[in-house]
Amino acid sequence: MPELPEVEVVRRGLATWAAGRSVSGVEVVEPRSTRRHDGGAVAFESQLTGLRLAAPERRGKYLWVPLVAAGSPPDRALVTHLGMSGQLLVNAPGDPDPRHLRIRILLEGEGESLGEGEREGDDREAALELRFADQRIFGGLFIDVLVPASDRPDQLVPASVTHIARDPLDPHFDPDTVYQRFRRRRTGLKRALLDQGLISGIGNIYADEALWQARLHYARPTETLNRGESARLLDAVCAVMEKALAQGGTSFDALYVNVNGESGYFDRSLNVYGQAGRPCARCAGEGHQSLIVKDRFMNRSSAYCPRCQPVPRRARW
Repeated sequence: MPELPEVEVVRRGLATWAAGRSVSGVEVVEPRSTRRHDGGAVAFESQLTGLRLAAPERRGKYLWVPLVAAGSPPDRALVTHLGMSGQLLVNAPGDPDPRHLRIRILLEGEGESLGEGEREGDDREAALELRFADQRIFGGLFIDVLVPASDRPDQLVPASVTHIARDPLDPHFDPDTVYQRFRRRRTGLKRALLDQGLISGIGNIYADEALWQARLHYARPTETLNRGESARLLDAVCAVMEKALAQGGTSFDALYVNVNGESGYFDRSLNVYGQAGRPCARCAGEGHQSLIVKDRFMNRSSAYCPRCQPVPRRARW
């Protein structure tokens, strides 16, 4: 599934191309892609038409666009669930449809950009289409009510996202709170990193990369971490994600793309994920020979270097 950097790439694209535009029409091509919406495809089409898209927001892997009705502050949001293969694409109305088109949203032209940047030659007067494509139909779009966040009542989030913790790139992220939760959790370190209620946005790829950078084994018991080790790990998470974000995220195939259909290239910078059997880049630089190992983990895998990420005497698998 896409992780924080991939979702943030999409959010930035929506901020540039879609924010500030009004919805002039909606076509649900595949009703299953609106199964999370109360009332299904017909209600989704009627309720979204006529509303204006505000600046998109994100928490971890969860992305939403507040919806503005004339003369009223946002009280609802268009929530995107990308699933395994979902894509949000911005196209001109005459562009060919993507192969797995599921929802088409018609956007009126706007004279002034409300997004976070414009491309050279960007014509905000032209109408656009926001298209949701999804090969496996695990994802979808739905409208959800906005409610106060539990940790900051002045911030509104979709009701379906209230259980999701803040992510490491959130300006209100509190590393000390996460450290205290690590100490109380009594689980393996990677399991804790993948728990979206503890710290959001991290999936299998960036958990492996951050643990390698912090020199910590994925089965290290969370209650054995000291404050310095916790800070080192969270710093590594931020560094890995910021680097991935600068490279457009990680794209192993044509599924993970930005709103213009372009793939990221962070897969070229991976140190352990997908590198099993290859020399550890850090150990090789220190004059040692150590090969990356891949273990079975939670119905997937976990990659690490046995020399610079030794298995702890007490491990929680």
